[in-house]
Amino acid sequence: MTSANQNPRPGRTPLTRRRMLQGTLAAAVGTGALSACSTGAVGSGDVTEIDYWLWDALQLPAYSAAIDRFMEQNPDIRVRITQMGWDDYWTKLTASFVAEAGPDAFTDHLARFPEFVSLGVISPLDGLGDLDSIPGDRFQNGLQELWTGQDGKRYGIPKDYDTIAVLYDQTMLEEEGLTPEDLAGLDWNPEDGGTWEQMLARLTIDSSGKRGDQDGFDPTSIQRYGLGSEGSIDYVGQSSWSSFAFGTGWRFTDEATWGTRFQYDDERFVQTIDWYFGMVDKGFFPPYGTFGDSSPKQAQLQSGSAALVMDGSWMITTYNNAEGIELGIAPLPAGPEGTPMSMFNGLGDSISAQSDKKAEAARLIGFLASDEAQQIIGERAPFFPATDTGTRAAIQSYADQSLDVTPFTDRVKNGETGLYPLVENSASIASIMQPAFDQIWMRRISGADFAAYNERVNALFS
Repeated sequence: MTSANQNPRPGRTPLTRRRMLQGTLAAAVGTGALSACSTGAVGSGDVTEIDYWLWDALQLPAYSAAIDRFMEQNPDIRVRITQMGWDDYWTKLTASFVAEAGPDAFTDHLARFPEFVSLGVISPLDGLGDLDSIPGDRFQNGLQELWTGQDGKRYGIPKDYDTIAVLYDQTMLEEEGLTPEDLAGLDWNPEDGGTWEQMLARLTIDSSGKRGDQDGFDPTSIQRYGLGSEGSIDYVGQSSWSSFAFGTGWRFTDEATWGTRFQYDDERFVQTIDWYFGMVDKGFFPPYGTFGDSSPKQAQLQSGSAALVMDGSWMITTYNNAEGIELGIAPLPAGPEGTPMSMFNGLGDSISAQSDKKAEAARLIGFLASDEAQQIIGERAPFFPATDTGTRAAIQSYADQSLDVTPFTDRVKNGETGLYPLVENSASIASIMQPAFDQIWMRRISGADFAAYNERVNALFS
């Protein structure tokens, strides 16, 4: 994630938007020359060409189909789609803003959106074409609020949403003498881990073949972990610790969105994080550095290195296509508040402030939010579109593949979600908090030590 000095202190020379963007790009790519990213010229005749960027290759077929339909209905607009990998996407998007040649419309992320607003490189959507006629309640509850700035203006039209569930290999489960029902209805608490930890203990096997709930089990020499891990765990913990913390009633900040006080010093967070990383000592969760980027969680299931993993709905197709996995999906365990809880995140479509074709871009992203487009996207989607129409189509598409994805969608349907932290200073927060999460994972600090890091984070908002 990149950063920029968004709030110069009094007495310091204010940074221009261009200088801020150049600093952001330098943080992303280090030293080197900037290259302009052309958005293309207006086409000949009465056809206007606009650029639409996205990063997810799995989403490309669905959006290509919807945009083809849009162009059929809007022959005066030609849309050029550009897809790049995650890292390249943000580097080149920032470079295009520096060169004042950004795409007309693009897929945006909540971790980047506040910075883009501060830099003035994305346009408020209010008053653009027919976008004002799209009500916020058209989307899943809470999605439009995530794309509303502190000024009350909309900066993104929701396009999809993410939730978390438990993924496993059905063959492994059968070999263990368990059924999908055994994974449903589990509970968790920070004192003893509840039936969720009991299940992890049963599924953990040490190098001598003993299970985590058997006498003589060696937590320092593990053949298969009960729960897999990602290579790095950050301050958001989207597909790791956040579901457990939310289950205690804890929330990231003092406000649902645009909070100015983080709560890593809350006792509920402290207890949760001590329990979560304490599973390392018990042998149920991999120690720091056990798995890196070359061994993602789906590879851990494939190799039998982990029995269960927690992952996001954007990864369903990746797991379902993984060789050697007969994918099963289970709900998260219910926490002390009585229900499962998942982080709720969603991407949005934004429009560049630099675009001179905002009206055409608004027509495009407005169409992508329509029932017609959401049905097209949902039928092909490896994710959940933002509206009920799109979500129903995606659920049916997965059902046609004999895959029940309701452990993901039920969290939204039942209101069992906590919001992704929409705040300013996200890059600075990440740099402060990453050492804390690394250190507790290495078992060098405890949850109580997060209070000092929390003070540093909150000082960013002073």
